[in-house]
Amino acid sequence: MTTTKESPRALSGALRRGAVKKNVAAIHVSGKLTLLQRKLSNVLLLNAYDTLIHRGSHAIDARTLCTMIGYNSNDMETLKQSLRGLVETSAEWDMLDENGQQEWGVSSLLAYAKLKGGVCEYAYSPALAEKLHDPKVFALINLNIQRRFTSGHALALYENCYRFVRTGSTGWWPLELFRRLMGVNDSAYYETFKHLNAKLIKPAVAEVNKTSNIIVTPETRKMGRSVTDIRFKIAKNPQLSILDLDDGEGVRNEPVYAQLIAQGVSDRLARQWIDEHGTAHVADKMSYVAARKDVQNPVSYLTAALRDDYTPPRGAGEGAPTSERAKRLTRLRDLVASRTPTQRDADKRLFMARVEGPAARLDFENHGWMSALNADAIVAFWDDLMPGALDDES
Repeated sequence: MTTTKESPRALSGALRRGAVKKNVAAIHVSGKLTLLQRKLSNVLLLNAYDTLIHRGSHAIDARTLCTMIGYNSNDMETLKQSLRGLVETSAEWDMLDENGQQEWGVSSLLAYAKLKGGVCEYAYSPALAEKLHDPKVFALINLNIQRRFTSGHALALYENCYRFVRTGSTGWWPLELFRRLMGVNDSAYYETFKHLNAKLIKPAVAEVNKTSNIIVTPETRKMGRSVTDIRFKIAKNPQLSILDLDDGEGVRNEPVYAQLIAQGVSDRLARQWIDEHGTAHVADKMSYVAARKDVQNPVSYLTAALRDDYTPPRGAGEGAPTSERAKRLTRLRDLVASRTPTQRDADKRLFMARVEGPAARLDFENHGWMSALNADAIVAFWDDLMPGALDDES
């Protein structure tokens, strides 16, 4: 951490970025959100993103939502409490538009949320939805990275820094603002910078740099002997870099991209698949799915085929006898394919929580539901989750 000294005059307007004549990442989410509430907020946003400014409300299966973010899937009271927290939390922005005109605004993070019939329905205010949907203003958090975080303060720091990844620095934040962003603004203990640095800043920075796709470096400045402001320099972490979904012009020229769109795959998901798996691999899985005449939902099945690397059984031609294990694997693949992407993610998280031993965990990470080391545990898991779903109906 480096420290600089500034005059009192230079400390004013910390949220204003006067030298930048365009919208920049300047949305701050305040409030004492827990780690799970922050994850919930990001999952809800990702679920709504593609229709964020076209629909007044959005919906997601409540049980799946709970499971995906680590709640007990039957604990609706905890979900209600977390949703209430998001409605009571404010999102604030302060930025310059393309004409250099200052705009300040504040909105509840969620305009409303309700649970009915096992479905969570929610909405954003129109003004906030417009800001959240603009990649120049707000950056989506990748859920694969979010899952790695174990500290709410570290995730809060990551979120507030990642918004500024394109500019390379958060700009100077008064310590009062920083404490508010971290949710400790009413703690007398953290009013002392020594405590704030040792117990919050250093551990959070260490987790962000170890866990995420960016490297952050804190810098402070003082007035006399007292630290008054902090900023974070931001660089990409080459070891954990992920795709930037905001730039997809090259991918959109690929023939396989057009084929995915024709099948009803969203633009964002099509670009993500191509970037993660490569055009040849995606095309191969599309051919595999097209060859199966019993697939009722090609997009869902293709999602599972890419995630779990489905391949045709070796040596099995038309009419070839099929073992009971092969039949069960086929039923399992179909069952996984019938689940929504959010449900599949939750299913894997639930199962991984049960896996014991590094070898078994590694085998499941590499082979998914086709993991040989976990075959019996996988059958038991699905029998518990959906009794009878893997039984032979013939």
